[in-house]
Amino acid sequence: MALVVFVFAAILMLSEGLRKTLVETGSYDNVIVIRKGSNSEVMSGVTRDQASIIETQPEAAIGADGHTLLAKEMVVLITLPKKGTNASSNVVIRGIGTASLALRPQVKLIEGRMPKPGLSEIIAGRSIAERFKGSGIGEILRFGMRDWRVVGIFDAGNTGFNSEIWGDADQLMQAFRRTVYSSVIFKLRDPSGFESVKKRIESDPRLTVEAKRENRFYAEQSERMASFLRILGTTLTIIFSLGAVIGAMITMYSAVATRTGEIGTMRALGFKKISILGAFIVEALFLGLIGGCLGLFLASFLQLFTISTMNFQTFSELAFSFALTLDIVWKGLGFSLVMGFVGGVLPAVRASRMNIVESLRAV
Repeated sequence: MALVVFVFAAILMLSEGLRKTLVETGSYDNVIVIRKGSNSEVMSGVTRDQASIIETQPEAAIGADGHTLLAKEMVVLITLPKKGTNASSNVVIRGIGTASLALRPQVKLIEGRMPKPGLSEIIAGRSIAERFKGSGIGEILRFGMRDWRVVGIFDAGNTGFNSEIWGDADQLMQAFRRTVYSSVIFKLRDPSGFESVKKRIESDPRLTVEAKRENRFYAEQSERMASFLRILGTTLTIIFSLGAVIGAMITMYSAVATRTGEIGTMRALGFKKISILGAFIVEALFLGLIGGCLGLFLASFLQLFTISTMNFQTFSELAFSFALTLDIVWKGLGFSLVMGFVGGVLPAVRASRMNIVESLRAV
């Protein structure tokens, strides 16, 4: 039972960790504008003229320097080799503007400096620097037919930005021969003004774009992968739980067999069949609860590990950690109690139906 609950909790923690990482990537105060119908920034395209129109929205916040807190960004995928292996994986390259860092306060430069505009310089997310060749500070990465020097490492906490490489948008657009931006991101003066700016942007005939809150946009990125993990986990857990239920049933039948005399004595003293039935069911539930607690205890250590997988929405590498929540704890304990009940109900019925005389002969 403990092993089944461990597997069940691990899959749910994996799904929750992925969802949490992508949800925390976005900010409720930020609006992201992408081409209408695009599922991700990689598939999106916003022309320079459209970006200039979006830049004039009165709801956009103004920074301390007097400039609008808005960034026109470009996103592409490249393939990089991983450290310690010849395997390669897709990595997100994000072309950023001067306001990109201000729009994402969760991103902190932990080593080196920011790339200078006009130069072939980049900064790498902490997860990228740890796992991919050539992505350490001072090293050179070659893509877009150019050599790019890594001048800084940033930490974005538990967000998807940790799995990205950032550089000057204009330089990256030239290198990849891109004439359009992937998205435009800006901060709202007042978060409650989102619906009005969304309506204005999407109804403008000059624009073929849609506006979303940034946190909602990234939450949608996790839905497909998280749903796949939940379905896979549920299927595997059901298969494994059959063995656990059979094991619990064997344990309870053994308990009934070794307590035949006790059952007969209790019946002779006046205990009803329902009392015998209830006693064994409670015992089975208690066994299930112990197994559930042990499985959750073991699963809690998974939070110490960080894993990487491919985001089905963007087809890029994404690093995230297991996340244990109160909801997962209740589901794990509930599942263990169900297994205990199913495994104990038949032995409990058998115990309650034992003949008093035959049971007392075993004393």
